Amino acid sequence: MDLLFGFIEKTNFEDDVITFSENNKNTVFSIPNIVFFSSCDSENKTSSISNFTIENLYSYTDIALFISSNDSIEDTMQKTLKEVSIKNIKFDKAPSVGTPKLYYKNINNFASSSLGDENLAIENELNFNVTGNDEADLSTPTLYNNCANPIVLSYVNEYIKNDYTITDTSNPITYNGSLLKRCQVPIDSINCNISFDIYITNNKDEKYKCSVHLSIPYEKDGSSIYDGSITVKDTTNFSFYRYE
Repeated sequence: MDLLFGFIEKTNFEDDVITFSENNKNTVFSIPNIVFFSSCDSENKTSSISNFTIENLYSYTDIALFISSNDSIEDTMQKTLKEVSIKNIKFDKAPSVGTPKLYYKNINNFASSSLGDENLAIENELNFNVTGNDEADLSTPTLYNNCANPIVLSYVNEYIKNDYTITDTSNPITYNGSLLKRCQVPIDSINCNISFDIYITNNKDEKYKCSVHLSIPYEKDGSSIYDGSITVKDTTNFSFYRYE
């Protein structure tokens, strides 16, 4: 968890150059950073003296999107959240193997392999509870109104392999991204692009929208999910425009 919480601290972006449209020079909200953590696991595992059998080999990518409010704006009502939702979720490029799904994930489970009730499947849209309380239950979709915690999603690709037998028992099985290599799954077969829209209403009832396009990163700078896991921290320039 040090990986994520260490990244939550605000960074000084005064030197960043971000180009906004003429009508949105003073954009109130933006997404300056996204953290991805990708690995792999299997839902069921059985072993014998001569082989390992894997059921439901799945990859997962936890995604933390950090929403930031403009520090130069002094009006607290304008730069605090009232309502937040995610809509129009699309797999613009679906993987050629497996079954992709998108979930809400508790930040406390970030970078952990988990399937089940602790993850909330997102069907068509996701609506967040927005709170100003110091303590909140983050097991349900919840954001602090001062943008203190990120939106955390988990992209899961299930059934990449099912009832797959590994006959090489000379090396122990490690249940992480290296399983993809052991099961002869090419990385390019699980590549995926996701897009969705994030809607914000602030406490002045101004409405903002941001279209987010993500390419799930399984390889970067000589590292890949084959190594067990891969963490990617991206500096982005997604900005929200006011539409109402």
